[in-house]
Amino acid sequence: MVQGKRLVYLDSAATAQKPRSVIDAVSRFYEHDNSNIHRGAHTLAVRATEAYEASRKTVQRFMNAAQQEEIIFVRGTTEAINLIAQSYGRMELGPGDEVLLTAMEHHSNIVPWQLVCEQTGAKVVVAPINDRGELIFEEFEKLLGPKTKIVAVAHVSNALGTVNPIAKIVEAAHGVGAVVVVDGAQGILHTKVDVQALDCDFYAFSGHKIYGPTGIGILYGRHDLLKRMPPYQGGGSMIRSVTFEKTTFEEPPLRFEAGTPDIAGVVGLMEAIRYVESLGIEKIAAHEHALLELAASQLSTVDGLRIIGTAAEKASVISFVVEGLHADDIGKMLDREGVAVRVGHHCAEPLMKRFNVSATARASIAVYNTAEDVHALAAAVRKAVNVMRGACAVQKVEVRPSSESIDQTIARVLREFESCADWEAKYQRLIDVGRSHPHIPDDYKQERFKVKGCQSTVWLHARLEGDKVLYSAESDALIVNGLVALLLRVYSNRTPDEVLKTEPTFLKEMGLAENLSQVRSNGLAAMVRDIRSYAAALKQLLALRRPA
Repeated sequence: MVQGKRLVYLDSAATAQKPRSVIDAVSRFYEHDNSNIHRGAHTLAVRATEAYEASRKTVQRFMNAAQQEEIIFVRGTTEAINLIAQSYGRMELGPGDEVLLTAMEHHSNIVPWQLVCEQTGAKVVVAPINDRGELIFEEFEKLLGPKTKIVAVAHVSNALGTVNPIAKIVEAAHGVGAVVVVDGAQGILHTKVDVQALDCDFYAFSGHKIYGPTGIGILYGRHDLLKRMPPYQGGGSMIRSVTFEKTTFEEPPLRFEAGTPDIAGVVGLMEAIRYVESLGIEKIAAHEHALLELAASQLSTVDGLRIIGTAAEKASVISFVVEGLHADDIGKMLDREGVAVRVGHHCAEPLMKRFNVSATARASIAVYNTAEDVHALAAAVRKAVNVMRGACAVQKVEVRPSSESIDQTIARVLREFESCADWEAKYQRLIDVGRSHPHIPDDYKQERFKVKGCQSTVWLHARLEGDKVLYSAESDALIVNGLVALLLRVYSNRTPDEVLKTEPTFLKEMGLAENLSQVRSNGLAAMVRDIRSYAAALKQLLALRRPA
């Protein structure tokens, strides 16, 4: 239960819920077999090592790798791509070389390549996508050339659900001598992965996306490439011999598995793969696709809702925006109905810019979801839209300064929220306050006035009028706009000293600190920080203006 309602979990693209068999396998390891691996002669060490290596064989079979030495245990997809970039990339890239990405990549398949390009003098090149969220293959081919050394591409876009034609991409990339790195974080569960059939050079995925534990993942690499690559990290297990003069290293995969790994996570991943195999990838994909089509059909009837990502080949991710509403507000309203979705840029900021949105709400479907869940999602979205669209017209005028003392204003705000029976009523009140908060002039909606640290956009401007600081602020998210309005009621039209001496303890007294999400709390702290920074700077300006 969440918020007193049945949980509808539609955030499996972020992390999947775990089946009982996986939880039991991890617990059983800790209860009966817990030991370190590869360097113990006692019974527990032998059992732990056997389980660890059995998992490697399970992954090899699941991906159809040619040999188990091509399977490396890592913390997840992010570490796997960093390993490739810092080991293979630093070895192979040089000035003028190119790493070709697509416009739909996750930050984990962008930033590691930017880092290694800075180190080697290579550069990142980006293949465009169309308005449906599909790779424009003709443009991708045009960007391939003798300078292309690495092509790194998502199997399935985490933000759009687009399924990329990996085999076709690999064939084209190999035609110019480039190696192909596949980010399979979203692909491993939604489609059958056969790395030999795909002919990719590297493939990475995270265990927690495929119903396994967090903190464990897989890097598949062609054995001939892995044998050439230097270690990514140094430490125990990955060495053959160590002297103060020289160290020699193990063969892959141990060369890339320094230190004590997440042994229980490896055991849990093996059980997760068995669970998926028992259901059948094809059956899972068919179930998810039917629910995806149902969700698209139902959400398309919501007034002002636009689905972002409508590729012909698409996995069970549906991202959307609603005209005039911020994704953060939609997500929080859905949470009040027990519906869990992800909101934000989904670690794909360049992709958001491509579609000219700051954030989307994303529902992602898994094997445990039902048609009832989809109906609940659609009903919750309609309710959220109806609640947040009940707005009165607002004039584009600047925030009016208050004539109350700062203590009187705080007392009034506290009384206003004390009359709310519970947090839900307070939340509704915040929405109402956000609706009625006046817009700021367009001149203030500039990059330099944005508050850093807020997921939604907040503009904050301050100026002196006499010896008082007048603040103007606005957010593109309705609930955050309510928080903005409360802060301005308290702090605007005060002397710098009044602002600096008044700690925002009233926010805690109102119950906001405990009930806001961590992201919203961080954003609120950032707004308070900037309000106080403006006051400190304007206090110095006032001092300079005073005659000596």
